[in-house]
Amino acid sequence: MANNGAVGGNKKVEEPPQPHPVKEQMPGIQYCINSPPPWLEALVLGFQHYLLTLGITVLIPSIIVPQMGGGNAEKAKVIQSLLFASGLSTLFQSLFGTRLPVVAVGSYAYLIPVTSIIQASRYSSCATPIERFVHTMRGIQGALIITACFQAVVGFLGLWRNAVRFLSPLSVVPFVTLSGLGLYHLGFPMLAKCVEVGLPGIIILVFISQYLPRYMQQERPIYDRFAVLITVVIVCCRTDRTGLISEAPWIYIPYPLQWGAPTFNAGEAFAMMAASFVSLFESTGTFFAAARYGSATPVPPSVISRGTGWLGVGVLINGMFGCVTGTTASVENAGLLALTKVGSRRVIQISAGFMIFFSVFGKFGAVAASIPLSIVGALYCVLFSYVSSAGLGFLQFCNLNSFKTKFILGFSIFMGISVPQYFREYYHGGLRSTHIQHSTWFNNIITVIFMSHTTVAALVAFFFDLTLSRENDESRKDCGLKWWEKFSIYNSDVRNDEFYALPCCLNKLFPAL
Repeated sequence: MANNGAVGGNKKVEEPPQPHPVKEQMPGIQYCINSPPPWLEALVLGFQHYLLTLGITVLIPSIIVPQMGGGNAEKAKVIQSLLFASGLSTLFQSLFGTRLPVVAVGSYAYLIPVTSIIQASRYSSCATPIERFVHTMRGIQGALIITACFQAVVGFLGLWRNAVRFLSPLSVVPFVTLSGLGLYHLGFPMLAKCVEVGLPGIIILVFISQYLPRYMQQERPIYDRFAVLITVVIVCCRTDRTGLISEAPWIYIPYPLQWGAPTFNAGEAFAMMAASFVSLFESTGTFFAAARYGSATPVPPSVISRGTGWLGVGVLINGMFGCVTGTTASVENAGLLALTKVGSRRVIQISAGFMIFFSVFGKFGAVAASIPLSIVGALYCVLFSYVSSAGLGFLQFCNLNSFKTKFILGFSIFMGISVPQYFREYYHGGLRSTHIQHSTWFNNIITVIFMSHTTVAALVAFFFDLTLSRENDESRKDCGLKWWEKFSIYNSDVRNDEFYALPCCLNKLFPAL
């Protein structure tokens, strides 16, 4: 009996399962912001990021330029100018902005005010389509230049910092989640334009990135890290339906005011500012996701404000070069950080170098830019989902057993999906009926703001979080604010200097607050 007792006493007691621990920085990232991969690998990864930027860079001019009266030659020049400006903006953002591995690209939010400028009656008297294109371009440039000043002031003077400082993890969840989820119209609908190419693309991408590494173990990850490049090579059937290869010049150096002096209109500038306001929200959500996938701490409000200021500089560059749209942080490239598990700043700077190089040598860049949009849509389906899940990751800091938390979270996400759907139907004529011909700049402002899923969700979450979750310490703890407060001031966490400090001791001249 004694022996049995001894045996029973030595028996190990199984511990009950425990919840996963909270992680302030994303684990599993092989190369974080400050740890660059080997040069060869960094070059290939940079080229992969460059390929991804071509989707929105080709899509926006392909929509806008024909409406302006331009042909394939004008479209090729606008694409090259947009790619060149995006490369410059990306370099500025990685060096002096947030310093996150973020790519600056053309913004989809500017399409409504740009379309409104194109349809302005003062351009109907132009004798030829090319003359109409030039005059319309000058009007778009003027509105973008004014908008750039607005966004730079909001960012550099710290106005956006003061707003972001009131966020908590609970209000950040719909903010970031809808930054990816709100772009669903660029996912499967774009893929379905050519299902024969797009559907194999998404199947191959998921298989290579998720399943193949399980069955083919290697010392260094290859398949998941270069899944986008492998998928494009396997699936891509290059065509020149867009006319880019035939019309793009061999060498073309974009330069400011290449279409002439810009013209200015107050109403159009206000509508364009609304698009800039929307891009502030969408870029901020992308900044949070990029910081997460770069294995950095949450971005301090002062750094976000600095980054939005430099995005304003990017809008100014776009306006000067005639790029037909403003600048925003690329959601798809933030998703690629998660897919590759490489959040290195150097990789993004290399991709900016590719953007500038291929914008100058147009024929070579046009070959890559002729990738079918259905393949781009397949890539978006995977990469946007990573950004959405980055937002959901902030739920680990919130109390999900609180009914108040559930209301704020559920209501903001639902309204962030439902409200823009109404305004999208309104804009496309389903509910607008005869008023479509009498649209004014004020209507454009309202439509631009409330058609953005990210903006609506963020505003709703921000309002209810601010009015319901700050009454006492228990409420502040439920929304994660107790944990979040140390990241709201730059100097309160010593790790911030490691990730966000400016180069060449510029922090001493421009200190972050």
